[in-house]
Amino acid sequence: MVTTPQRRSAVEFVREDCSISQRRACRLIGISESTIRYISTRDGCEELRSRLRILAEERTRWGYRRLHVLLRREGVKVNHKRVYRLYREEGLAVRRRRRKRVWSGVRVPLPEASKPTERWSMDFVADGLGNGRVFRTFNVVDDFTRECHGSWTGSATRAGRPRCW
Repeated sequence: MVTTPQRRSAVEFVREDCSISQRRACRLIGISESTIRYISTRDGCEELRSRLRILAEERTRWGYRRLHVLLRREGVKVNHKRVYRLYREEGLAVRRRRRKRVWSGVRVPLPEASKPTERWSMDFVADGLGNGRVFRTFNVVDDFTRECHGSWTGSATRAGRPRCW
C-alpha cells in the first residue's frame, strides 16, 4: 500500500520531471488534488508522548488503558484512542510473561524389557483421508517383541473427539 507522503513525492517528481501542472500530475497518478494540498494541523503531542513514556517506565506491567486512567487523573484531557496510538508508536507494549517450567525431578530411563508381555506401550495416532476426514488409532505394542497387540480406529467428530474406539 502506498502512503500519502509517497504519493505526494510521486506527484512532485512527475511535476518536475515532465514539467506539467499539479492538476495534471494528480490525474496521472490517480490522487485527488485536495489530498496533495492538505496541510495537517495535528500536533506531535510531544509532551503527552514523554509523559506516557515516563509512566510506562515506572509501571512496566501496565497497559495503555491503565496509563490512560493515570493521565486522566493528572488532569490531561486525552482520548483513549490517542493514548493507544501514541503507546503503539512508542513501542511501549507490555512484555508477555514467559511460562515457568516446572521441573518434575531427575529423569530415569526405563529398564529394557527382558521378556514378552513385561512392558507395553500405548499411543494415539491421527491421520487424514483424501476427502478431509480425520481418523485416529489407539495402538498397544509389546516393547520386547515389537508386536502390536491391538489397534482400535475411530473417526473424529467435529468437536475433535473420537466417535468410537
